[in-house]
Parts: sequence; structure tokens; C-alpha cells
Amino acid sequence: MSTNLPADLESFLAQAGWARARIEPLAGDASFRRYFRVTRADGETAMLMDAPPPNEDPTPFLRAARWLDLNGLRAPRILADRVDRGLVLIEDFGHARMRDYLDQWPDDEAAVYKGAVEVLAQLRELPPGPFLDYSLSEYLREVRLFVEWYCAAQYLDVDAAGFISAWEAVLGELLPRQRPGVTVLRDYHAENIMLLGALEKQGLLDFQDALIGHPAYDLVSLLQDARRDVSPELEAEMFDHYIQATGADPETFLADYARLGAQRNLKIVGIFVRLWRRDGKPRYLDLIPRVWALLERDLAHPALEPVARWFDANIPDHLRAANGGSYAV
Repeated sequence: MSTNLPADLESFLAQAGWARARIEPLAGDASFRRYFRVTRADGETAMLMDAPPPNEDPTPFLRAARWLDLNGLRAPRILADRVDRGLVLIEDFGHARMRDYLDQWPDDEAAVYKGAVEVLAQLRELPPGPFLDYSLSEYLREVRLFVEWYCAAQYLDVDAAGFISAWEAVLGELLPRQRPGVTVLRDYHAENIMLLGALEKQGLLDFQDALIGHPAYDLVSLLQDARRDVSPELEAEMFDHYIQATGADPETFLADYARLGAQRNLKIVGIFVRLWRRDGKPRYLDLIPRVWALLERDLAHPALEPVARWFDANIPDHLRAANGGSYAV
């Protein structure tokens, strides 16, 4: 965790009314962004995002945060920003992250997840936000990460063209049902949700990649969490709660949920391997077995039959049995 402070930080904070504040570095994420907690002499706190150009651009975060806030959802309020330097000062949601809270209070799991599901039901009722479409080309770009990084790391000679053809068939069934679409936050899970004073009040983080897509995407992101075990029983209970809250057709929605679960989990496996091989972050490899087990469950749904056939023909049984296999770190 780098403690080197961003250039021009003191002048930025002074102009925002936070001169001489104490600055504490926080754990980052899988990007080039860094985060700091800023504390004034009176004890008031804020969060500083350092999203340095050219690797990062805070504009999408600002756009999404303001749209969510205008529509009654709890994104952190923007206190100050300087886009050209990649600096954003935002409201501090405190320390009650959903993941950490449930580690301490596991008996509240159903209530906390129910609140998170209800945020998605609320999003479904809103008109689509000012974001790009989650297009077929974007879905395919993401699943290619599996072939480009995971298969390459395992020295597998696979049918890459057949992989894309299988996904075109699977996603072709889904695309008409994501029109006009809903705002998809794309990284909605227990490490990006804060609890704001009550279990059912959810503060949202890490939504800068929002697109207009299918409502099942964020639900599968929440319930098939790469970083936290969600039991099949809780997943089924929360899936049913979403269906009841929205009136979605359960059979069709479950098929699309499986499609997007497999698509997302393949993307995540590819990204985690890339973080190891390209960025020197091997800790993400430890998360792959959980993601792979979720992937196998999704592949068992009949809607994934073309992709499941490709896996049978291209991914060796010993790697599948080992939930993705091992890596020489």
C-alpha cells in the first residue's frame, strides 16, 4: 500500500476547506486508484480518491455518483473534485462495510442481503441512466479474457473461435430482454456496499463502470460473490425475494441469471490471472476456486449448453476437478 501522496494534494484540500487535515492511506482495489481517509481537526472525515491520469479517469465515477444521488440511491456525495489531476473528495460512509459486518454478525446475513436486493429492485424501477449500453461486443470482449489469460497461463491450445461462437449463441437469447435496460453497477458485492446506520440502508461504492444492461447482472454479482461465500440456500432465498419484489418471470430470469453468472465468472477468472501475470498481484489466484465452483453451477443450466459443450471439449477434466487448477507463482 503506497503512502506517497498525490501531487498538489495540499492545495486541493485547502481549496475544498480541508487544509491541514490528517491523511491516512487505505487499502486499494485491483486498479490504479488509491484511497485515503482525510480527517479535520474537528474530527469530521471524508474520503479522497486518487485516480491518476492517464491510467484512470474519475469522470465516469462522478457522472454515476451524481445520477444515483439524484435518483434516491446512496452514492457518496461529491465534496470537491479536480478531474485533470484525478482527485475527488467524497463523503465518508464510515467503517461498516457489508463484508466486515457479516464477518462479525453472521446471524444478520439474510436481513443484510435482503436490503442489498431491494436496492436492485429500486434500480429496476428507474429509467436507464446516462451510460453506454452493455453491448454484445462488450460481453464478448470480457469473456475473451478467459481464453487470453487463463487458457494461456495453463498452456491450453483451445478453440478460441468456437468459444466466441458459443457465447454469441448463448447471449443472443438474452439481448432482447435487456431493452430498454436498467442501470447496471457491474461490481455490486459485499465489499462495495456500506451499511449506513441500519441494515437495510445501503451505501454504494465502485460504480464508475456502470452500463445499461440486464437486471440479472448485478443480482448475480451480489449472490455469486468472488470474495465471499454465499450459500446456495441464501442465493436461492434472495433470488426468490428479487422475483417477488419485481414480478420478473422466474424461469426466464433464472436462465438469464445463469448466462450472466457464467459470463461474469469467466471474466473474473481471466482478470484474476491477468492481475497475477501482468500486474504482479498473485493474491487474486486464491479466489479462483470459489469463482470456478460458481461457474460450474452456471454451466449446468440448459441455457449454457453451447458453452458447456465447449468446456467439455477444451478444458481438461483435471483442471475442472481442481476448480481451475494450480499456478506456478
